[in-house]
Amino acid sequence: MEYNSSRKRLIMPEYGRNIQKMVDQLLDIQNKEHRNAAAQTIIDIMGNMYPYLRDVPDFKHKLWDHIAIMSNFTLDIDSPYPLPTKESLSEKPKKVPYPQKRIKKKHYGHLVDRMIEKALEFEDGHEKEELIKSIANHMKKSYFSWNKGVVNDEQIAADLKQMSNGKLILNDIKLSETRKFTNNSTTRRKSYHQDNKKQYKKSNHQGYKKQK
Repeated sequence: MEYNSSRKRLIMPEYGRNIQKMVDQLLDIQNKEHRNAAAQTIIDIMGNMYPYLRDVPDFKHKLWDHIAIMSNFTLDIDSPYPLPTKESLSEKPKKVPYPQKRIKKKHYGHLVDRMIEKALEFEDGHEKEELIKSIANHMKKSYFSWNKGVVNDEQIAADLKQMSNGKLILNDIKLSETRKFTNNSTTRRKSYHQDNKKQYKKSNHQGYKKQK
């Protein structure tokens, strides 16, 4: 955004000088009903400049905000949305509090800590055993992604026990094999390359046999 120093009006370059001139002319329309109709026409023109944003939530709201900004907040119209003020735009955004909770083992992430807390609320039984197994498998996958090396069930069991203060224990639960994590990504890469190869052969007839 930039200011027009001669008339002290705010200009939004993305809409161009002609749209700015239209907004300037709105201020000279004395009849409010006519001014509202003209403002709606300008809004429609502004919207046509960005047709790919028509389905974006609050797009219309932003257009009305922009026309108010281009009038330097002096435009008196009946907007379907509350028009912004210069003061509201100059306010500093509120500080977003960052979670300060300490993660016991960062490579597992905060989600595993929350899953463990939830598992501790369950009564002993089959449902709790299945939840522990799911948590342990997720931990094993996360550990493998972080370490890219060998990870065994004993290590996961030890970490789970430590993170739950000794309350969650893997009782002879066999976790997913490590190759399952690698096979999934390998299969996706192989499928991607095969699809690209077929597409290339289909579009390039020189030096290739016709695809059956």
